[in-house]
Amino acid sequence: MAITLRSYRELEQLRRAGSVVAKVLSKLKECAKPGVSTAQLDAIAAQMTREAGAIPLFKGVPCPYKNYPFPGVICASVNEQLVHGIPSEKVILREGDILSVDFGVKLDGYCGDSAFTIGIGRIDPQRQRLLDVTRRMLEIAIEMMAPGIKWSTIAAEMEACCNNAGFSVVRDYVGHGIGTEMHEDPKVPNFVSRDLLKNDILLKEGMVLAVEPMVNMGKEKVRTLADGWTVVTQDRKCSAHFEHTIAVVQDGSRVLTLNEQL
Repeated sequence: MAITLRSYRELEQLRRAGSVVAKVLSKLKECAKPGVSTAQLDAIAAQMTREAGAIPLFKGVPCPYKNYPFPGVICASVNEQLVHGIPSEKVILREGDILSVDFGVKLDGYCGDSAFTIGIGRIDPQRQRLLDVTRRMLEIAIEMMAPGIKWSTIAAEMEACCNNAGFSVVRDYVGHGIGTEMHEDPKVPNFVSRDLLKNDILLKEGMVLAVEPMVNMGKEKVRTLADGWTVVTQDRKCSAHFEHTIAVVQDGSRVLTLNEQL
């Protein structure tokens, strides 16, 4: 496992890419309302990406299961869809849905990656609780990340937050290192496993991680649909997903997918 430590200059480049991601996701949150299709959201993201001079990270990524590169700029996943939902004119958002949007860009050779889940209109209280718990897991990681901390310590707190709420941490998908490529070492789980304890990650200044808790309202098991991309919960209960690109810095952590300076 080769983990690259980034300089302050590189962190600033990553922050610039992250700022594009943050602006696009902020706009999509405003536009995600009942009656809007996920294809419309994708078109907004595509236009804003072009205007920023950036390259979308997801569009054209080869499918691991079939000859069908990902066609969207964003991943738009609704209700029981966990990740990799394909934007479509046929998917119209309805009152009470929850929508997960994952989006990333490369700008001047550096990447940013972030995700959110929101309710469409008024949503069921249990769905709102799912969103709150998943967001809180990401906040825990941001608060705890600092040089000298083992990732297993953070993952244990994230997992406990989920389990205490009666939800399930998805184990088939985890976070990742990020920099000049979308996926770099290390793998960043939201739970503690024997493999993590055996190959723990000691956080160091300059590490940049895309931390992305994924939580199911029901059981943890998921499966991929026939389109080769869309991942859904096996029990068809709802799922939530939050993500930020986060740097380990001298005094703790910095979220790079926000509209702010380092």
